[in-house]
Amino acid sequence: PRMLTVPGNKSCEGGRSLAHCRLVDVASASNFHSFKLRHFHLDLHLNFAVKRITGWQVLELTPVQPGVQSLILDTHPSLLVHSVDCKVPGASGAPDVVLSLTYRIEPFTDYGSSLNISLPAAVIRPHRAFRVTIRYTTTDGPAIWWLDAELTCGQTRPLVFTQGHSVCNRSFFPCFDTPAVKSTYSATVRVPEGVTVLMSASRSAYSKQDRVFQFSMEYPVPAYLVALVAGDLQHADIGPRSRVWAEPCILTCAVSKLGGNVERWLNVAEGLFGPYVWGRYDIVFLPPSFPIVAMENPCLTFIISSILESQEFLLIDVIHEIAHGWFGNAVTNATWEEMWLSEGLATYAQRRITTEAYGDAFTCLETVFRLDALHRQMRLLGDNNPVSKLQAKFEPGVNPSSLMNLFTYEKGFCFVSYLSQLCGDIERFDSFLRAYIEKFRFSSVIAQDLLDFFLGFFPELKESCVAQREGLEFERWLNGCGPPLCEPDLSAGKALTGPVQHLCDLWGMDAPEPQVISTFDLSSWSTFQTVLFLDRLLDRSPLPQGIKNPFQVMSLLSSCYSALLDDMNAEVQIRWLQIVVRNSFYPDLPRVRSFLHKHVSFAN
Repeated sequence: PRMLTVPGNKSCEGGRSLAHCRLVDVASASNFHSFKLRHFHLDLHLNFAVKRITGWQVLELTPVQPGVQSLILDTHPSLLVHSVDCKVPGASGAPDVVLSLTYRIEPFTDYGSSLNISLPAAVIRPHRAFRVTIRYTTTDGPAIWWLDAELTCGQTRPLVFTQGHSVCNRSFFPCFDTPAVKSTYSATVRVPEGVTVLMSASRSAYSKQDRVFQFSMEYPVPAYLVALVAGDLQHADIGPRSRVWAEPCILTCAVSKLGGNVERWLNVAEGLFGPYVWGRYDIVFLPPSFPIVAMENPCLTFIISSILESQEFLLIDVIHEIAHGWFGNAVTNATWEEMWLSEGLATYAQRRITTEAYGDAFTCLETVFRLDALHRQMRLLGDNNPVSKLQAKFEPGVNPSSLMNLFTYEKGFCFVSYLSQLCGDIERFDSFLRAYIEKFRFSSVIAQDLLDFFLGFFPELKESCVAQREGLEFERWLNGCGPPLCEPDLSAGKALTGPVQHLCDLWGMDAPEPQVISTFDLSSWSTFQTVLFLDRLLDRSPLPQGIKNPFQVMSLLSSCYSALLDDMNAEVQIRWLQIVVRNSFYPDLPRVRSFLHKHVSFAN
């Protein structure tokens, strides 16, 4: 959204700042400004045979604007509303009366519709809470992924999971589907025998006799962070506040890969950013059909099981999701146009954690790898592409998920790193981030909130007008297209990145020298060194061709590395095979077919 100026301490109804009350979320059809959502409850029955969820939702709301005559929620064509009703107090002490409310469904965008509920005068009383009950059925909308048994890791029982980010949960339950709104929630879920249900909740209970799971999230969260998974899941504790959930066939592997590291990472994060407020930090490993790598659902990170092949990618992604416990979950971007407020800060926090846990060199290597990818994307899109803005304004109808890109992560990270450089002391900046979390915990923010608080925390920087420093203006960081205005010093990683670049340069020659190349032992390299090397080779592809033998360089590359890379994880293999394709190296094409058969067919 626009950077809005808030005069003095003025506020609107509900105590929210004028900037927030004027905030527009073009991805939501709801009238979320008109109400305070205090709590909602879901009562659901999962039917695997017909791939359907039936049940009801109870919303507890308080009007915060006068003259409101309707409640408008985000929903989806795949969600069928059966009825809407509301309880009102009876006259003269009589029992409460249940009123059936009229409603209509209206089109909104290709990713959702609106549920417009008429509210009678008897319901609307200023600042008095009321409850609305919606009975509905939902099937296979964008939030709900039903997997037949053959698509799970164990291939024995079906599984269902939800994925709400960014605007998908409106197909799971009617809601204010905007990150600007947070509330507590609870849920009752009924399932067939043998099915375990997990949700992104701080408390849970199970009645074996009734096959009913009960959940409660006691901390306010936006709609997109409500998540559910149900299937043949077992668990193992890996720390005092953490456990791993997975299908039985991969549970042992998951536990062995994580070991006691999760508690160590949580402790490091708490030392940097303050207490972890969510209680538990559990992880559930999902089949390769999971559409993204990982999702930071509070108390229960969802992560794709194929990442278990790579220890380093697993480490980075779990630490990134841990960082979201502070940046993204506790303090959330108020609209999807400023997603960097979650992802950029979480990426910075992730790298502070890895620096404390594994040192500067490792963190710099991983950062170089990601920034290489950012510049690669920049070359594809062009310097003036508006999606490279941190404040990526999008038009109504555009799905926010389509704008999720490396800029929100890496350009956002570079801006946060620049802010830390301005204060001159990384530990002082850690103190600022702790104070920022403390002030805005469980709320949703805009960029102005972060930057105003930053300049208030460091008054000497405000006095020196750092926000208007020529060429590095805060406004230019936020609304300028193109790459980051500056990047952090990554020279501490030279011991790891230097050999990678040296070997790339050797392979870029018309006639690489096998004796010199043989002095580099890729088997001793880390995964990030190997993928950085392959990415940079891919950038140079097609590689130089010999005069007599057009495949001379590729033949030498294949003889040196092909067998070694075959035994490495998918992140490595897919890069090598792209090099094979980019260079039209026919002898290794069977490896491409084999890789696609193994990974793509299973994921589908």
